[in-house]
Amino acid sequence: MRTAAPGAATAAATDLLHREAAALDEQRWDDWLALYVPDCEYWVPTWRTEDALTEDPQRELSHIYYASRAGLEDRIVRIRSRRSPASMPMRRTAHLVSNILVLEAHSEAMDVRSTWTTHMFDPHRKNQYVLFGWARYALVQVEGTWRIRRKRTVLQSDYLPAMVDVYCL
Repeated sequence: MRTAAPGAATAAATDLLHREAAALDEQRWDDWLALYVPDCEYWVPTWRTEDALTEDPQRELSHIYYASRAGLEDRIVRIRSRRSPASMPMRRTAHLVSNILVLEAHSEAMDVRSTWTTHMFDPHRKNQYVLFGWARYALVQVEGTWRIRRKRTVLQSDYLPAMVDVYCL
């Protein structure tokens, strides 16, 4: 790892991941989208077998895949329209982000791993669910602010009792 201040890199990564979680929990969609660069990739692969994840979102099944922020923006348009069956009624979430580890850091880019848990309440079914997993992020500096270039989320609890959307992970 090459960085001038490892503590500063960890603090910056932690701040960004916590801001992402808060924006999702509070349904501040514009704030959430602003954390991603336009050419970002957002991917939630599926498990091919009990031991192996899918490796190519272009050729294999994914829970969620967006090749750019435009895809995320389109998803938010559908959520806001209240015409998305997958998100009606809107589930209430509490994202917990932990074990944030900066794997590599440079002045303009970082590779980060975190563990996450999402507590979710479905008001339609009056049920609670817990999803958990880990994520890898590629972060980049844009005009002095850290942004997400790539997020790959591994859903460890992939028995899904309800529809899963971007705001659940």
